[in-house]
Formats: sequence, C-alpha cells, structure tokens
Amino acid sequence: MKFGFIAFPTRESIRPGDFAALLESRGFESLFYPDHTHIPAVTPEYYDVAGLAPEFKNGLDPFVALAAAAQTTTTLTIGTAVALVTERDPFVTAKAVASLDVLSDGRMQFGVGPGWIYQELRNHGVRPEDRWAVMRERVEAMQEIWTKDVASYHGKFVSFDHVTSWPKPVQERMPILVAGNGPTVAQRVIAYGDEWIPMARPGVLDEIAHFRRTARKPGSDEPIPVTLFGGALEDIALYERAGVDRCLFWPRPMDLEDTTDLVDKVALSLGARLST
Repeated sequence: MKFGFIAFPTRESIRPGDFAALLESRGFESLFYPDHTHIPAVTPEYYDVAGLAPEFKNGLDPFVALAAAAQTTTTLTIGTAVALVTERDPFVTAKAVASLDVLSDGRMQFGVGPGWIYQELRNHGVRPEDRWAVMRERVEAMQEIWTKDVASYHGKFVSFDHVTSWPKPVQERMPILVAGNGPTVAQRVIAYGDEWIPMARPGVLDEIAHFRRTARKPGSDEPIPVTLFGGALEDIALYERAGVDRCLFWPRPMDLEDTTDLVDKVALSLGARLST
C-alpha cells in the first residue's frame, strides 16, 4: 500500500512546497490537495454548510499549491482530491492539469468530483441534478484536449469543434481518480476513470472489497486501484485486507513545526510499510 497526505493549504499553514519536500524526505508517496472555489455563506434559507471547518472557505487554489509542490520534489506524486470539475472551465482546467504534469515530469494525478454543496454548484451555473453528467462530459472533453492535436467534443453540457491546446501531459494517459459513492460509482470509474477515490466512512471498506472483486475495465482482468482519503493509522490492516492501494491521511492545516511533528509520528508508526 502507498501512503500520502491530503490537507487544505491555507495562508497560515505549512507552505505547499515545504509540505511536499517534507513528505518526500520521510518516504511518503504522495500529496493531494482539495478544491473549493468558495463556500456559500450560512443564511436562514441556506444552512447546510454550517459547521464546516474554516479551511473549506479559505484554502488556497489547489493547482497553484501543487505547482509549488512540484518544484520542491522529484519523486512525490501530486494530485487533486478532488477537483470539482463541475465548477471549473474545461479548457482552463485541462491546461492547468497538463502544465502540472509537465512541471512535475509526469507525477500528476487528477482526482475529480461533482461537488456536494448545492448552492456552490448553482453559483457556477450548474444544476445539482446535472452534476454527474456535467462532470463526465468535462472529463471526457479534457481527455480529448490532452490527447488530440486538434480536439472536438459534442455533449449536452460541453460542445466545441477544432481546438488546439498545449502543453500536452507528459503521461500518455492522465490518471483520473473518480470520487463518489453508491451503486453506480463503478460504472463511472469504468466509463471515464482509472481509479476510485472514496472517502473513509462507515461501510466503505465493504464497498471497496466488492469493487475490487467485481469492477474491471473492458478487456482487463486486473482490479481497478482504489485510493482512500481520510484514513486512520489504527485501521491500516483493515485497509490492506479490503484492497486499498493508497491511503491518504487528512489532518487539519498546521504550521511547519506541528506538521513536521505529525508527519514524523505517522512515519514512525508506519515503519517498514513506507518502504514497500
């Protein structure tokens, strides 16, 4: 199993470049950053974002943060967990992701999700009931942009003819980690993704074990990888038995000193697992 971290980068927390260099020096495999362009204010009419931690609304842009992380490391995998592609223009996002892959010499992984705060989606002009379809079309459109010198795509929510965009990613195929839960998540991963990235929650390990047994890409007998984010140290053995390929620990934002202490404690607890 591979091990990494996910955390909101904020103005007060450890700088992304420092965090990435710290993780690489301690033997961790990856650093992922979350994404929210904004958080709707809590009002009497709209209260379902009450109680969110402050970093949800004051986190730095993940693509900018990952660029800093790419420049201070040479082997660390970097990625989004997850980018809310329903809230991001596909042309601008395709260029940002490809640029990060170039800057990191092919170490970028693109975790994608549809968004779960309905007013946030509406503020971007997306109806919540359309979010899964919008996500698929934007991912598929970006895949065309990344792989074709002259790209075209025609869907209900994304449509364009004969566009050119560089740079192209270093990787032959940009890894797409698809978020989500429920009975149709495997269909989404198979249709346009390369990996499933669920959040740790009650019952998820049974779902992961079932996914690993049953989900296959067309023409392949290999299980599809799973990245679990929000994992706990005390449950590592359970994750291994369920078939988790990568575990991401998710601490609150902290400064350089406290982050270093935490990373060192996690590394000490993992011991030889970090070298396997």
